[in-house]
Amino acid sequence: MKVLVLGAGVIGVTSAWYLVEDGHEVVVLDRQPGPALETSFANGGQIAAAHAEPWAKPSLLPKLLRWLGREDAPLRFGWRADPDQWRWTLAFLAECLPGHFERNVLRLAELARYSHAQLDALRERCGIEYDCLQRGILHFCSDAQEFATLARNARATHAHGAGRTVLSAAECVALEPALGRSKVPIAGGVYAATDESGDARRFTQALAGLAAARGAEFRYGASISGVELESGRARGVRLARGEVIAADAVVVALGSYSPRLLAPLGIRLPIFPLKGYSITVALQPDAPEAPTVSLSDEAHKIVISRFGNRLRAAGTADLAGYDLSINRARCEAIAQRLRQLFPQLAVAGELEFWAGLRPATPSNVPILNRTRYENLFLNTGHGTLGWTLACGSGRALADLVCGRTPAVALDAVPAG
Repeated sequence: MKVLVLGAGVIGVTSAWYLVEDGHEVVVLDRQPGPALETSFANGGQIAAAHAEPWAKPSLLPKLLRWLGREDAPLRFGWRADPDQWRWTLAFLAECLPGHFERNVLRLAELARYSHAQLDALRERCGIEYDCLQRGILHFCSDAQEFATLARNARATHAHGAGRTVLSAAECVALEPALGRSKVPIAGGVYAATDESGDARRFTQALAGLAAARGAEFRYGASISGVELESGRARGVRLARGEVIAADAVVVALGSYSPRLLAPLGIRLPIFPLKGYSITVALQPDAPEAPTVSLSDEAHKIVISRFGNRLRAAGTADLAGYDLSINRARCEAIAQRLRQLFPQLAVAGELEFWAGLRPATPSNVPILNRTRYENLFLNTGHGTLGWTLACGSGRALADLVCGRTPAVALDAVPAG
């Protein structure tokens, strides 16, 4: 079949890769001049298969009240007269209720483990390079009560196959000696030894090159204005300049912009953009004071990953619509936290600030399925876990397009 994949981020490119492997004629469309230039450009870099948890959890509710009005709050609401934002916010708060978090963790864990296995197989087969570090992820706490909650959740999910180990403060420092110099107290942590980190942009660019070598066509600078329908099926897409590209199937992997494209078709997706920030630090040669284990800071919702001679710190979320402007105060707060954790960090050059939109569902569970139109498919809404879930989502999507039953359970598309 001829399949159009809309979007050349990590989700769209992995979808294209597995479709090409299945022998389809694949055309990828993206408005940017190259792959991975939006959400996948400078994210936190974690592949958290053993710690794929949603933001929405019972312990978040009391924190939200303390965060209101704070410029440095990990999750900040920019109140706007936007019905979609209010609907999403109310649904998100509902997902924080007891029982919802546990259900969503299990759904994400299955897809995350499957995705990690697919990434391992792809890396072994293709030798793809993306600053991969297989040293695990340490989720640490600077508050004793938060550590107790984190440890309790880790033990509760252990029975479901999540390979996480609870560590004392001393054990955290022994695992990552760079934390031994922290001005912030380390109360303890949870370590996932099988998790890893890597540069999602490098991965996406390299995989796009491999897919192109296999025959996929990438058309950049192609702004999509709509999906063309005929007799209850998608017959292709219409570009902003008027060109219509026909296809046998269409895959929507446009992240935060997926709802905007599909709303005219009567498909309402519970996706809203959460603007996240990151800073990238160039390190002095060797940099023994910089961490090599990927880290998650529970208190500030910041992840830290090492990419060769660079250090990336990313996190926080602004519920502020499609605004892509960089709030320097938000980035400076991440930089300040980095200086507190690693006061002797030797940097080379200026900090690089970035902001990107995460396509979040209230539950953080992505929308991966066919729509009411049998040849129109969705692979979107991965929120903070796009890099973690990318390969599994791409493989499952290709199975759907081919009429095979995916190896992981998928949710029905909430449309209408």
